[in-house]
Amino acid sequence: MSNLITSVITLLESYFVLLSSLSRELVTFTLLFAFVVLSAAELNYPKRSLPLKSLRKSYQTNAGLFVFNSIVVSSLSATPLMMVAKRYSGRGLLDHMYNPAWKALLSFLLLDLFVYFWHRASHSFDSLWMFHKVHHNDPYLNVSTAFRIHIAELLFLTVLKMTYIMMLGVDQTMVLTYEALMTVFIMFHHTNISFNGEKHLGLVIIAPYLHRAHHSTERKEHDTNYGAVFSIWDRLFGTFAELEPLEIGIKNSSPQTFFGLIKLGFAPENPVPEHELDWNLKLMIAEAAYYKAEKRAFTPGNELRDWLEAKREIIRMVYGNKSIKKQATQSVWSSSRSPFTLC
Repeated sequence: MSNLITSVITLLESYFVLLSSLSRELVTFTLLFAFVVLSAAELNYPKRSLPLKSLRKSYQTNAGLFVFNSIVVSSLSATPLMMVAKRYSGRGLLDHMYNPAWKALLSFLLLDLFVYFWHRASHSFDSLWMFHKVHHNDPYLNVSTAFRIHIAELLFLTVLKMTYIMMLGVDQTMVLTYEALMTVFIMFHHTNISFNGEKHLGLVIIAPYLHRAHHSTERKEHDTNYGAVFSIWDRLFGTFAELEPLEIGIKNSSPQTFFGLIKLGFAPENPVPEHELDWNLKLMIAEAAYYKAEKRAFTPGNELRDWLEAKREIIRMVYGNKSIKKQATQSVWSSSRSPFTLC
C-alpha cells in the first residue's frame, strides 16, 4: 500500500507542475475535455442503467445550476479566490517553503482535509444540510451531479476557501491548479462507472464506488466517505465505508428542476406542522428518533435532524403517498385534539 501511496503522490506532484504552467484557457479546456470523456464513459459503460429521459433531465438541471452559480460568484468580484490569492500571496503560513512542488502538494492536502471537514459538517448541522441536501437529491448519480450545488452552499464554501488562501498565502497559480484538480476528482467520483482495480484505487482516493455509497438514501450509509480526493481522511477519522447502496438520492420526494432546487434549499424538509400530529403518532416518532440516536451512540449535534427524519418516515409509513397534511389534520380531530405535546 505504501508503494501505491508513493506512486499517487508522485503522480499528483507531476500534475501540479504541469497545471501550474497552463493558462486559464487551457485549464478550462482541460476540465471540459475531462467532463466529456467521463460523460462518454458512463454512457457507454454505466455501473447502473439509468433512464435516458431522466438522465437528460438531470444533466439539464445540473447545467443550469452550474451556469447560475458561476455567474453569481463571478459577479461578486470577477473571480474571488484569484483576487484574494493575488493580494495575499507570500504572506501566509507556507511562505517559508521554497520548493514549489512540495508547497503545492501540501497546499492541496490541506485543502482536501478542509473540504473533508466542511463536507462532514454539512451532514451534521441542520443549517448546512438544508442546502447540501440539494446535491444529494439527484436520484440519477452521474458526472454532472458534481455541479448540483445550491448557491448558498457555494457562497459559504467560497468565503471559507478565501480565508484558507489568506492563511496559507497560496498564490494565484496554485489556486488555479488545485481548483482544477479538485474539480476533476469530484467529477470523477460522481461518474456512473465501475472498472477493474477500482477498489485498489480506493485505498488512496475516493473512487466512484465509494462516493456512490455516500449518495445512498439511507442516512447511516450517506454519512460516510466525505473525502473529495483522498480516502485517507475517512479512514483516519472513522467515516470510511465500502458498500453498494440500494437507492440513490434522498427519501422524501423533492423537485428536480432548477427553480425547484433553489427553493428546496430554503424550504423545511417536513411539510407537516408539529401541532397537527396526534399523541400516538408523536410517540412513534419519538421512538424512531431515539433509535436513530442510539445507532450513532448518542453523539450530540444531530437531535433535531433525527427527529425530523423520524417524523418524515413515520408519516410516510402511516399515510403513504396521500395528502399527508390533510390526513394528519383529520387524525388530530378524530383524536379530540389532545392538549399534550411531545418535544
